[in-house]
Amino acid sequence: MSRRTDESAESPEVPGRRLLLKGAAAAGALAAVPALPAVAHAAPAKAAPYTNPLVRNRADPHITRHTDGRYYFTATAPEYDRIILRRSRTINGLSTAAESVIWNRHTTGDMGAHIWAPELHRVDGKWYIYFAAAPAESVWDIRMWVLENAHRDPFKGTWTEKGQLKTAWETFSLDATTFTHRGTRYLAWAQYEPGMQNNTAIWLSKMANPWTLTGPQIRLSTPEYDWECVGFKVNEGAAVIVRNGRVFLSYSASATDANYCMGLLTADADADLMDPASWAKSPVPVFTSNDATGQYGPGHNSFTVAEDGRTDVLVYHARQYKEIDGDPLHDPNRHTRVQRLGWRRDGTPDFGVPVADTV
Repeated sequence: MSRRTDESAESPEVPGRRLLLKGAAAAGALAAVPALPAVAHAAPAKAAPYTNPLVRNRADPHITRHTDGRYYFTATAPEYDRIILRRSRTINGLSTAAESVIWNRHTTGDMGAHIWAPELHRVDGKWYIYFAAAPAESVWDIRMWVLENAHRDPFKGTWTEKGQLKTAWETFSLDATTFTHRGTRYLAWAQYEPGMQNNTAIWLSKMANPWTLTGPQIRLSTPEYDWECVGFKVNEGAAVIVRNGRVFLSYSASATDANYCMGLLTADADADLMDPASWAKSPVPVFTSNDATGQYGPGHNSFTVAEDGRTDVLVYHARQYKEIDGDPLHDPNRHTRVQRLGWRRDGTPDFGVPVADTV
């Protein structure tokens, strides 16, 4: 969960990344901090400035702009116990938009703990939420799960539990995201592969339907560079954007403190995405902590588009300080942030640096 993604339990299947929170009733005791009021700005003709932090105490943020013209927001709540939604006509409006709880963790059994990294997607006329959760009695046996809502309004209707999103192994898995390319729907996610000396790698598979994988499951990236292995050997939190004849997949790496950062995979839009050789990996991180702007551990991002319908927007979380007292997963201050995503002349994304706070 960047989250979500955060520390593994020490077991034969899952390396010790989340051991730090083992037995962690403390996560449920975290108190949510209300969002700060939005800061008013006069909007320039081309690009509206954004309030940052946009939503306080919400990690692993996912913002999607629906065909109704509204922005829908969900993210990890620091108590790790529920799934929330907000919506607004503008990105800045999400800061003060009413927040609804659309699903709560189970008190026992599956989906009873570590509710991490929800994403809201509209697929074939229905709404789906992908998220990570663990049994209440075994909080590090984290897997991916799916909710479905047939109502046109995700704040209404009934959210039905479609069950676990099954992969090739019953191992630690999380951070599912779905996208379509050239008429094919894919799922990208993070998972521990048995026998590998890491925590999680990034995987890709085609989908038979919104809750079922089909065909081979290929590994796109595993932690290999030093910047991917600080604290923990982690690749997680994939997000996809297709531009300029290429498919770009961003992901997050290392421990979820100030070392957390983002990497990038690139494939030609005409290539076979299910061939690992189609993907090139940046040898350096593309988005990192920045002392000058006072932002640390940026990551677990998503992409959306600005109100003008053209400008790409980077959505991510970060903290406003480097030093953390205790386990980073106990610290609730990963705030949702947004900023314009730039593009270089060669057609590749320019993430820049995490911008300073608005106020």
